[in-house]
Amino acid sequence: MNKIEELIQLYCPNGIEFKELGEVISALRTGLNPRENFKLNSPDAKHYYITVRELNGFSIKVSEKTDRVDSVGLKLIQNRSKIQLGDILFSGTGTIGRTSLVTDIPNNWNVKEGIYVITPIDSIINARFLIYLVQSSQINNQILAKADGSTVTSISMASLRKIQIPLPPLPVQEEIVRILDKFTELEAELEAELEARKKQYEFYRNKLLTPVEENGKWMMNGEEVEWRPLGKIGSCYAGATPRTGIYEYWENGTIQWMSSGEVNKGRIYETEKKITQIAYDKCSTKMVPLNTVVIALAGQGKTRGKVAITKTALCTNQSLCSLVIDNENINNDYVYYYLSTQYQNLRSISSGDGTRGGLNLQMIKNYKIPLPSINDQRHIVSILDKFDSLVNDISIGLPAEIEARRKQYEYYRNRLLSFKKIES
Repeated sequence: MNKIEELIQLYCPNGIEFKELGEVISALRTGLNPRENFKLNSPDAKHYYITVRELNGFSIKVSEKTDRVDSVGLKLIQNRSKIQLGDILFSGTGTIGRTSLVTDIPNNWNVKEGIYVITPIDSIINARFLIYLVQSSQINNQILAKADGSTVTSISMASLRKIQIPLPPLPVQEEIVRILDKFTELEAELEAELEARKKQYEFYRNKLLTPVEENGKWMMNGEEVEWRPLGKIGSCYAGATPRTGIYEYWENGTIQWMSSGEVNKGRIYETEKKITQIAYDKCSTKMVPLNTVVIALAGQGKTRGKVAITKTALCTNQSLCSLVIDNENINNDYVYYYLSTQYQNLRSISSGDGTRGGLNLQMIKNYKIPLPSINDQRHIVSILDKFDSLVNDISIGLPAEIEARRKQYEYYRNRLLSFKKIES
């Protein structure tokens, strides 16, 4: 901070000039949507079609979900977007304010309509400084205030041009960029480590929980295992949903109620919704105890077959099966970890497909799992718990460290980008 203060004292002791965004850029363009122009994901589509989903701060992050266009479509888009090195990509529609910096000539990608292409005037404003500015709460709030639209919000190019931004001298901009880049680099390193640890966790989880057949016996980690149906190790219950339209069923509820989507959290410490005693009494859902394994019977998208374990007493909706285990030779967390590796297998035995398919209680009861001795179950759980805490725990693991660094970065970004306006 001392160097920033020195630079401000040297270059602008009386305050910082504010200008409209349109005054510090040489061009503002946009991409192109398919309509009659081209088709997405045609057989010969090999180039990436960038949407808000792929904008990742200072980079473009493509995946198998990224849409593609053919060479003809790519040329049509480039004729409109005219993307060049050093341009800033800015999402002006939907999730407004996502950004990326163009660091490569777009030979194999281009952008949709609604992704604005901003060309900064290099002699006036540093491109990375401008990205940090639009990410800051002060400028972002200004942008969102000018957005309109009921279903899909957007900010027009004309409105974006009129956004007021602080414009310190380039040496000040460059020093701010240098400081904030260190934060973003550290966060990127932590996220890369988290990704590597997740892959390591999945490798060891699959290795520890995959039995192999040796001489007619099923073995796991050098110990023979017994295959037993889930219905033989615990009781299976489906939940129920109270009538959603009745005020007293939900307002000021105290009983934790788990919905289908929450199964994706894995470990359930608290639910988003709580129901009242009246609601509980009037529907067939049951309270299930701590350490109950919950399996999604049905649900939209990829929910079916997902598994969670409760770390609090709660009840569930009708799309979830609660496996209540009351057996001193069965470790609940072992069952949870094993079933977490069975997602594809559980989906494969479900009836139907898409959003209409589903598992039922009988399918769950008949599903067999390998059971080593209770001591080996505990040993496996102790190893996997350490990995799980590292990659998933938002209070002590890598996610917690990333969140702490992100908050620290946001604090310094907003502080560094708050300027005293020069008196006119």
